[in-house]
Amino acid sequence: MKFKVEKNQLVNAIQTVQNIITSKSSLPILSNILIEAQTGTLKLTATDLDIGITCVIPVDIQEAGAITIPAKRFSDIVKEFPVEVVNVTSKKNNQVTIESDLCQFKIMGLVKEEFPKLPEFKDKKAIKIDQGIFKQMLALTAFAVSLDETRYVLNGILFKINKGLLTLVSTDGKRLAIAERKLAVESDVEISMIVPLKTIQELNRNLKEGGELSLVVSSNQALFDLGNIGVVSRLIEGEFPDYRQVIPPASDNKMKVVRAQLLLAVKRAALLATQDYQAVKLEIFKNKLVISKSTPDVGEFHEELTVEYQGRELVIGFNPVYLIDILKNLNEETVSLELIDSEKPGVIRINGYVYIVLPMRLN
Repeated sequence: MKFKVEKNQLVNAIQTVQNIITSKSSLPILSNILIEAQTGTLKLTATDLDIGITCVIPVDIQEAGAITIPAKRFSDIVKEFPVEVVNVTSKKNNQVTIESDLCQFKIMGLVKEEFPKLPEFKDKKAIKIDQGIFKQMLALTAFAVSLDETRYVLNGILFKINKGLLTLVSTDGKRLAIAERKLAVESDVEISMIVPLKTIQELNRNLKEGGELSLVVSSNQALFDLGNIGVVSRLIEGEFPDYRQVIPPASDNKMKVVRAQLLLAVKRAALLATQDYQAVKLEIFKNKLVISKSTPDVGEFHEELTVEYQGRELVIGFNPVYLIDILKNLNEETVSLELIDSEKPGVIRINGYVYIVLPMRLN
């Protein structure tokens, strides 16, 4: 194998696939990147057996071939290389040379055959999804994924496609986020699958504001093809809870508030939160909201905001993180928070999106 490539291009490709590599793996080969030099392109692949990522870049291939190289060492060498064009050659003894006219590294690789093969998705129907819309939907749901490994079916996002409607759902038991959008290209394929959080994080990292992705699904794997980047993921097996049962009917008791003002006020209140005293108090009066936080042995906070509200006066407590997560990911200038009483969840509904958050008991 022999090829010539621009340093920055190679660094970016290595970083794209390197994120999923863990140092804790018991299989040394999983610390490596598979490099395959094909006609005019270089394909880099990394996997942790649950998720695999490929990145294809155009390079000057002088000799086709393939080898696996320790990811971190390869990345560090290329980053520190003193010139902008890098020559890479592998020999039959698995030695890889990374060089220019004045600088040379030699490191040992492992044969391609030892590297786990990623699943193939031949003869499967692809669903086209707009990358920008998909990225926005992930931003509005990923933060509500449960990190509790004992509830493994909640450790990912539920993807549903039915009659051309894409639905993403996440919950950690204390909040629920549901985003729905019509597919631009209608598909007769029906899908229901749970995609792990690690895959979601990699998709978020690589999705662009424009262009399409192709989604292909097999029995327990899914491929997200972003063009030059492919993400293959094992799916979470199990039954996701029936989320529709917990969506409350729309309420007229709404507080309308400037999103940025509420976000900043809740952030300020959260500065005094502790593990034992998390809840932030919201006191809602006619056209006025008072946000406060009192933590023993720490301090107190109080701030007033002007809002649109004509309902009955109400006092309710929320975990500030659950409010901050949604408020910082919405784009709307104003939001409406539906409130019934201090023991019922608060609800935000905006154009195909529903966010439900349970209140906290005030200390």
